Amino acid sequence: MFKIRASSTFVLPGILFSVTLLLGACASTQESGPGADPAEHAATAGNDTPPRPTIQAPAEPEPEIRESAPERYVVQEGDTLWDIAGTFLHDPWYWPEIWLVNPEIENPHLIYPGDVLSIHYVDGRPHVTVDGGPRVRPTHRLSPEARVVERDEDVTPISTLQPFMFRPQVVDDETLSSAPYILASQDERVIFGPGDRIYVRNAEDTREYDLYHIVRRDDVLIDPDTGENLGIATLPVGEAEILEPGHVARANIRKGEREAIRGDRLLPYAAEQDMLFDIGRPPRGTEGTIISLFDAISQIGQMQAAIINRGARDGIENGQVMTAYSAGRTVRDPVSDAPNERVALPEESVGTVMVFQTFDKVAYVLVTEAERTLREGDKVRHPSR
Repeated sequence: MFKIRASSTFVLPGILFSVTLLLGACASTQESGPGADPAEHAATAGNDTPPRPTIQAPAEPEPEIRESAPERYVVQEGDTLWDIAGTFLHDPWYWPEIWLVNPEIENPHLIYPGDVLSIHYVDGRPHVTVDGGPRVRPTHRLSPEARVVERDEDVTPISTLQPFMFRPQVVDDETLSSAPYILASQDERVIFGPGDRIYVRNAEDTREYDLYHIVRRDDVLIDPDTGENLGIATLPVGEAEILEPGHVARANIRKGEREAIRGDRLLPYAAEQDMLFDIGRPPRGTEGTIISLFDAISQIGQMQAAIINRGARDGIENGQVMTAYSAGRTVRDPVSDAPNERVALPEESVGTVMVFQTFDKVAYVLVTEAERTLREGDKVRHPSR
């Protein structure tokens, strides 16, 4: 078993994002030959049953460099890791397998504007590394000394996906029904925002200064394959701080992603989401279905989110990349001799999604590439060709 760990950087204008890349591989072989176990040979001797053939799992495709890939590329402000990977590769999700860390520069796992990326071949396999730019300096000997390094706020690796990502909550019906809820505000308005004082009922167990997420009930998530209830999706509304606990507590709305209304629920505050992901692929054979669209009615596009009916129990983890396929439709054949014969059209690849929040039974995915809009019922699969 071996693992190669590296990090790269997502960026939007003026913002960078550090994404941890993880490549794991494991291989073991056993062969029969002169060194085989004699006892095992004796146990099979005289057995007329022919040996069962060994079925080998298909090998993972090798990453393919684009014919148009540049020999040297200078990272620009506004580049994203996905864009950079797509510049060099036909399939960007193979980036972890070609990224080669340069240990001679500061923060070798990260990519910054101004870095010069080049393709090198090691044992016949392509690799991309930083071999030029302002961070690559001549080697010189240093005497041991203590030093203080000031942080450059302009290149702090912050998630560029953060504007498109959020901290969703998927809960069961009992948890949501028993949670505290907004009863009213200090005045008679029907919508509330940051800075407003509100009254919260069913809050006996709260404490002063406790923080809560304000959420709104959204979809009941049902697995289309099994009919299983997968939980209740909620819409993030904002954050509230308890000022005075009680059966009817007083609270203050600290942040707002949308207007709060009476009946919105308060769920315990969760820690900040870790934006460092292991980019990779889900277990081979993984297949799921888009069962809900986030903040959309019928379709979504690039940098929008959806929910799939696969979660941690199915081996799904944050950072896994999958290909999305159209669910296919049926059309009437105007030439067929059979009257009104309908024919199912083949599925087509319509985009790429990345998991960014995993629950036990479901996961939220972000559309990183879209050839057309995605809809409920579209499939997501392991991105093998």
